[in-house]
Amino acid sequence: MNAAVLEKLNEPLAVVADIQIPELARGQVLVRVAYSGVCHSQLMEARGARGEDRFLPHLLGHEGTGVVEAVGEGVTKVKPGDWVVLGWIKGLGLDGGGAQYLHAGRKINAGGVTTFNEHAVVAENRLVHLPEGIPLDVGVLFGCALPTGAGIVTNTIKPVPGSSLAVFGLGGIGLSALMATQLFDCRQVIAIDINPDKLALAKDFGATVTIDARNENVAARLRELTGAGLDYAVEATGLSSTIELAFESVRRGGGLCVFASHPAHGSRISIDPFELICGKRLQGSWGGECKPDEDIPKFAELYRQGRLPLERLITKRYRLADINEALDDLEAQRVGRPLLEISPELNQRYLADRQK
Repeated sequence: MNAAVLEKLNEPLAVVADIQIPELARGQVLVRVAYSGVCHSQLMEARGARGEDRFLPHLLGHEGTGVVEAVGEGVTKVKPGDWVVLGWIKGLGLDGGGAQYLHAGRKINAGGVTTFNEHAVVAENRLVHLPEGIPLDVGVLFGCALPTGAGIVTNTIKPVPGSSLAVFGLGGIGLSALMATQLFDCRQVIAIDINPDKLALAKDFGATVTIDARNENVAARLRELTGAGLDYAVEATGLSSTIELAFESVRRGGGLCVFASHPAHGSRISIDPFELICGKRLQGSWGGECKPDEDIPKFAELYRQGRLPLERLITKRYRLADINEALDDLEAQRVGRPLLEISPELNQRYLADRQK
């Protein structure tokens, strides 16, 4: 198979051909990958923002779609021919662990799920059946962006009627969170970013107010809009300074700031502990507290109802050979959620299967 391999930190990924796929161990599944998302987690890994990497060389990617080609011992959740979502959040099934691929006599490591590769050995618990009515490309977002972003709103926060909520950072996770606010009766939904295209999209997704962080004093603007402060803040920029700002922006006496972003290795946040005593709350989120086997079908139904316009998050498509361009565009904030077309020819087969 062909795959994008992280050989060295801070260097372009190498697109390598003729990688040997290992035999499946107990709890593992072989998937032919159709599409993959690209998110900041992979960007951080490739650019060394997560610190020392003891597993080089290795594969990357943790959200995708594809079709099952083979299953290992003990696998009962899926079978060959099943269309699946690949994601990093653990669900039901065996935790088959990672795999080691071979190329020219050397080992290439991989975790429980990777998607920057034509075939992937995936742990059973990192797979969920692709729900009916979900396009093969849009289904990629069910692997990470949607369960994390929307999950923060639907599982972690659960906004009470008449509340105020702000989303800091409008990447795939932030925009997914913003879409999910429309499932609740929020009085005020504020979207904050530095990209005018994303801010325009936020208005379409239900933001009542947008703030351009390049040209406005965000803290002052939020005080003007909310008075005592926000009821809820969702932080999705990956910057420690923005986590601090989001926490500062929630109200005393119950205001909650939830962050899903992953600042660079060695980063620290600094907050006034007195604000915690006064009732402000700060909480991290692990994948939107999602249970993939339960939550993905729920999100799929909302998509089918037209309440989650996920296709608008996919702003540009790339071939696997262009993976480094996708990473560069993501880092420069030129795109929302890049989509890698790993095996786009599978789409015709997928559509034919769905019509049977």
